[in-house]
Amino acid sequence: MYRSHNCGELNATHINTEVTLSGWVQKSRDKGFIVWVDLRDRYGVTQLVFDEERTSKEMMERAQKLGREFVIQVKGKVIERASKNPNMPTGEIEILVSELTILNKAIVPPFTIEDETDGGEDLRMKYRYLDIRRNPVKNNLIFRSKVSMEVRNFLSNNGFIEVETPYLIKSTPEGARDFVVPSRMNEGEFYALPQSPQTFKQLLMVGGMDKYFQIVKCFRDEDLRADRQPEFTQIDCEMAFVEQEDILNIFENLTRHLLKEINGVEVDKFPRMLFDDAMRLYGNDKPDIRFGMEFGELNDIAQHKDFGVFNNAELVVGIAVPGGNAYTRKEIDKLIDWVKRPQVGALGMVYSRCNDDGSFKSSVDKFYDQEDLAKWAERTGAKPGDLVCVLSGPANKVRAQLSALRMELAERLGLRKPNEFAPLWVIDFPLLELDEETGHYHAMHHPFTSPKPGQLELLDTDPGAVKANAYDLVLNGNEIGGGSIRIHDKETQATMFKHLGFTPEEAKEQFGFLMDAFQYGAPPHGGLAFGLDRLVSILGGQETIRDFIAFPKNNSGRDVMIDAPAAIDDEQLKELSLQVTVNK
Repeated sequence: MYRSHNCGELNATHINTEVTLSGWVQKSRDKGFIVWVDLRDRYGVTQLVFDEERTSKEMMERAQKLGREFVIQVKGKVIERASKNPNMPTGEIEILVSELTILNKAIVPPFTIEDETDGGEDLRMKYRYLDIRRNPVKNNLIFRSKVSMEVRNFLSNNGFIEVETPYLIKSTPEGARDFVVPSRMNEGEFYALPQSPQTFKQLLMVGGMDKYFQIVKCFRDEDLRADRQPEFTQIDCEMAFVEQEDILNIFENLTRHLLKEINGVEVDKFPRMLFDDAMRLYGNDKPDIRFGMEFGELNDIAQHKDFGVFNNAELVVGIAVPGGNAYTRKEIDKLIDWVKRPQVGALGMVYSRCNDDGSFKSSVDKFYDQEDLAKWAERTGAKPGDLVCVLSGPANKVRAQLSALRMELAERLGLRKPNEFAPLWVIDFPLLELDEETGHYHAMHHPFTSPKPGQLELLDTDPGAVKANAYDLVLNGNEIGGGSIRIHDKETQATMFKHLGFTPEEAKEQFGFLMDAFQYGAPPHGGLAFGLDRLVSILGGQETIRDFIAFPKNNSGRDVMIDAPAAIDDEQLKELSLQVTVNK
């Protein structure tokens, strides 16, 4: 028996108990005549004590040679600790060791295995198995497991059946780039790793499974950022004989359940916002509604003077910054430099101070009088003491720029509190998006999304105006889930493919299996997928998903721990009928 107890459970009630513990040496303190060792496992830390009076000379010498991260087993008696530590669950006791066994020695780790480590992110990624021993990472993984279990319990209790779908599937032209896998047995042919189990879960509905879910790995070969990985995990769900309202209700309840069980937070309201309103008021389709700072469009009250920058703009729009009038000119200039960064791309920023006495002072006083500036304040909801920030330019670009500024200011002002949760449904997305480079439309979500009832005919006359029967669940400014009511008949699906530029032959080649299945009695169905990585990170009070993944990739999509991706040898290439040419 390696251990009778773990290193986090012993307390004063165990005094005089003989115990066996195993774990890693967190640190040791050698005073010559006495040695204290902190022993750590997943559950906590227990202090061990060796001293000249009660410990054999041989064991004292062995204890004095223990290094950090040695794996050891000890046997001994629980005794009362002379200098108690109220900050530790085991702080009232220590173990007077009678037997010490070194199970494995360890070289000095490349960084300290402590909550506050001296290891940089790249180094900790390379030695991720050591990083996992640290409480912040360990606790994040335990937290993720707890969320996953609560999801499974809720869905199972609501009649959902967990079904596994294939990982080796067919590559399709929609969405992001696929990761492809060559087939040795089918020369010149390739599998693709799924970007989602979309078509399979629809086929499960045709198969009568009614309520399906799966916590599933998905893969997308796309550019990376802090909240995106080449492989990620979805809580994938589908339901038959449902309308949009049914789906929104069940997943509101799932989100409520998670917030209550995981965070102890009760949330009643899940407001709903049209996509068009989200873009108009917040500049993006996943607004953080924990704070205000809604956009105020100023075209009609800012384009009547001789200020060419505004007069020539498609959109003039501003926000009120709470308490922003306290900013110095230097601080405002830094804000202007921030929006002019390439990542944001604004050409500049106009501002107006709202003074406590009701007067205004702007950067464009030459063109606008007090009456004009008062209208700006009214339109943006600014109060005395606030600052109105105004951007102008092409509508889509300027909305994105002002949205970035809004989020940055909210971060600086402490308005994005991680322990506050504000869910929101965004609904009625456009069905199609126009690619300005090619002039062709593509599906905003995916080609299996149904148009809103009564709008199918618009595809022939005004495809850009068609709304999708689609919905996203937003939490604290992050999209945590999205889905739609699906197309469930062959004719409508064929019409959709036509408007996406597929010939009938291409549609049959790519998706003929699904359209064939629709002929055998496909029920009305729809679903939703949560991004588990992102959901867990937000529930955990963070927004970087990498901290909640056991073995994440870096920003280049590499696993620096195992050095992947990597070249394969010539014999494997030959078996796969592949030839690799590398341009140096």
